[in-house]
Amino acid sequence: MKDCDNHGHSRRKLIRRIIWSIIFFIFIIFLTILLIWAILQPSKPRFLLQDATVYAFNVSGNPPNLITSNFQITLSSRNPNDKIGVYYDRLDVYATYRSQQITFRTSIPPTYQGHKEVNIWSPFVYGTSVPIAPFNGVGLDDDKDNGAIMLIIRADGRVRWKVGTFITGKYHLYVKCPAYINFGNKAAGVIVGDNAVKYTFTSSCSVSV
Repeated sequence: MKDCDNHGHSRRKLIRRIIWSIIFFIFIIFLTILLIWAILQPSKPRFLLQDATVYAFNVSGNPPNLITSNFQITLSSRNPNDKIGVYYDRLDVYATYRSQQITFRTSIPPTYQGHKEVNIWSPFVYGTSVPIAPFNGVGLDDDKDNGAIMLIIRADGRVRWKVGTFITGKYHLYVKCPAYINFGNKAAGVIVGDNAVKYTFTSSCSVSV
């Protein structure tokens, strides 16, 4: 009976050792990942709105509360990290005016961005009879009559970081790009087709993760 008790005690002791060994091994792995992450200090992607080609931009209604627009934008993203890659799992692009969304969301296909790599996208951002607040409709109409409109091109999405073979969980990505469209000055843009004008921008975008 005593031998059986000793055997059972030894077995429980062995199981405890195995469990603690597994826990210690997992702890070491996570500690290593955290140390690598802290040493590498990943930087956010850098976005730039290069241009926007305006095919349509009309405010209608009485009072003006509907907007129909069609843009093609060129948006670039650069990964400044030399040892970390970025997975763009989701990225939706749209335009806002005075914090109100005035176009539908356009989805950019998921992609991976390697070290120091640059990605360039040229999505169409558009909306047909999109309802807007009456005071924003009046503001848009007045700004267009005055010759210039300040829009914000936004990109919202989810990203993951890749360090070696380790891939993090998903993080929210928010991008805001100012787009000053000078309708009143024909020299501010380049005519590229029937009633289409291409405007070039130089300002960078703000990015938060």
